[in-house]
Amino acid sequence: MAITGAARPLAGRIVQRLVHVNILDMATRLAAQAFLAALPLLIAIASFCPQAVRRELMRSLRTLIGTTGPVVAQAEGVAGGGDTAQHSWGAAGVLVALLSATAFTRALQRMCERAWDLPRSGVRLVAWRWAVWLLVWVAMLIVQGALHRSFGAGAFLGYPLQFVAAALMWWWTQHLLLAGRLPWLPLLPGALLTAAGVVAFCGVSGLWLPRALRMSVERYGALGSVFTVLSWLILFFTTVVFGVAVGRVLAQEEFLRRRLGTPPPPAGTASR
Repeated sequence: MAITGAARPLAGRIVQRLVHVNILDMATRLAAQAFLAALPLLIAIASFCPQAVRRELMRSLRTLIGTTGPVVAQAEGVAGGGDTAQHSWGAAGVLVALLSATAFTRALQRMCERAWDLPRSGVRLVAWRWAVWLLVWVAMLIVQGALHRSFGAGAFLGYPLQFVAAALMWWWTQHLLLAGRLPWLPLLPGALLTAAGVVAFCGVSGLWLPRALRMSVERYGALGSVFTVLSWLILFFTTVVFGVAVGRVLAQEEFLRRRLGTPPPPAGTASR
């Protein structure tokens, strides 16, 4: 009974935090921004990269989504267009894509701030952080395929390498987008939970997503694949929001708070 009694308050706090963050609304917003803003930036940058980098990027997309499908095939066609793609995009096009993609980073920043009950940062303080995060995100996507293959060392090392890379990425993401307002250690539980969640989700989605894409294309044509990928993105970012929000709750548990140096919650938010 003592264990059950101790578990209920923690479970209640987790549920309250997920409701406060509005997990489904936030995940849907992140998914829409990723699809409409971040992916075009990815394709625009890929059109200017060397052919070897383009191939690695497309291989990473196939690894993350677990299949090819019309969406990835179209990205491969645009990114593999060589001089034609470069001419179509141009430097101005890439700049516009970068500015548009900051909407995704802003939504991600707002999710982190809401999870930790922090006010919005001033634009001057965080604007450069949006661009830096996007560039690092593109670089991480490029190496995902290599991480999955564990750089040729064997598939059994792929998932541990992906977990470590994802944990570092989401640890740094929180610290960067929160403008350093929290120490590093309290952000670690959220980073570990998010990394475990996204690696497991990408691994499992490889089992059902190819079939779902094939069926949606057969029924609704190429538009069906768009709906399927959007659904995949919503589930992916639900995992991300869950990891960051629950990580905040765990970091404020008495056992971890003393070891991580977690600051107390802002006044008026302790009961949320």
